[in-house]
Amino acid sequence: MGELTPLPGTPAADGYRMPGEFEAHAGTWMLWPERGDTWRDDAAPAEQAFTAVAEAIVAAEPLTVAVSAARRARARAALPAGVTLVEMESDDAWMRDVGPTVVVDAAGDRRAVDWTFNAWGGDVHGLYPDWRADDAVAAKVAALEGMERYRAPLIQEGGGLHTDGKGTVFVTEECVLSTGRNAGLGRQTCEEMLKAYTGAEQVVWLPRGVFADETTGHVDNLLHVAGPNLILLTWTDDPWDPQHVRSAEALAVLERVHDLYDQPFRILKLPMPGPLHMSDREAGGVVAAPGGKPREAGDRLAGSYANFYLVEGRVLVPLLDPRTDDDACRIIADALPDREVVGIPAREILLGGGNIHCITQQIPAGQTLSGKPQ
Repeated sequence: MGELTPLPGTPAADGYRMPGEFEAHAGTWMLWPERGDTWRDDAAPAEQAFTAVAEAIVAAEPLTVAVSAARRARARAALPAGVTLVEMESDDAWMRDVGPTVVVDAAGDRRAVDWTFNAWGGDVHGLYPDWRADDAVAAKVAALEGMERYRAPLIQEGGGLHTDGKGTVFVTEECVLSTGRNAGLGRQTCEEMLKAYTGAEQVVWLPRGVFADETTGHVDNLLHVAGPNLILLTWTDDPWDPQHVRSAEALAVLERVHDLYDQPFRILKLPMPGPLHMSDREAGGVVAAPGGKPREAGDRLAGSYANFYLVEGRVLVPLLDPRTDDDACRIIADALPDREVVGIPAREILLGGGNIHCITQQIPAGQTLSGKPQ
């Protein structure tokens, strides 16, 4: 199916909303890792981590993995037979950020929001100089899913959004208003555009994300909206850690906020792993590229257990630090008693700059254009 011409108007005007991740899925999309200045040792260790994530997803719901023609054979050999592979060019493997944000209407029809993507900051603080293939991924996924598509003029990534599914979205000022994204538009205009393209009526602005996060403060690394009124927040009690004040700022905002039905949010604190840093060996396996982000020994890694992913009946949790893994999994299990907690060793994903949530993008349950249930 060819890529469809973008729709006029906006999701909000057409009666569409962004569902919560915890709502029913039709499936999940991922991208296969390849980029040498992101993934060390020809991406072989990352492939193992991505495969573990894929295995955990496909056991619960359909999974499609997009991969370049050059890496298709490697992906097919590594992934379970139940995973659908499609050939697609991309600049890196962050499907959360380059894939579509899918919105639904009251009848269950689905449409895709194709945000403008510029590698997390364009020429100002972007992570690589050419992002054209990444910016085309959302349209390609939407076409393959048979969904009509809106092209949003806001520079935004999927990892920069969380929603409760009933009218509230969460973002950080550090990200949305960064100099390489939308600073020139101003907060009010950005808020109006976020509402227009997610169907939200309330935008909760948190000041900053996780310290040293190369995405410039994505909200999905700071917190996870894991239920209609449930938020799990990255936290450290160490007052000397730079993350402490960032999490405290976020908590102060979240404690003041109610949803559109005047209900407060239940906020649970997740321990922060580490601090974690890139080793000499890990940095040595990365191939530097002109204009790309340098990855050097000693770099602090923006590790966060909030970067988990919800699939049907399961929650996929990154395992990052033996000192805190068990506590994080216990907190998440207690918060989500109806889901099986699946811990996945995820340091290799973290070395690339994100984690399990960042490499996945859900397709909410609904209907295709033909009306066939999915």
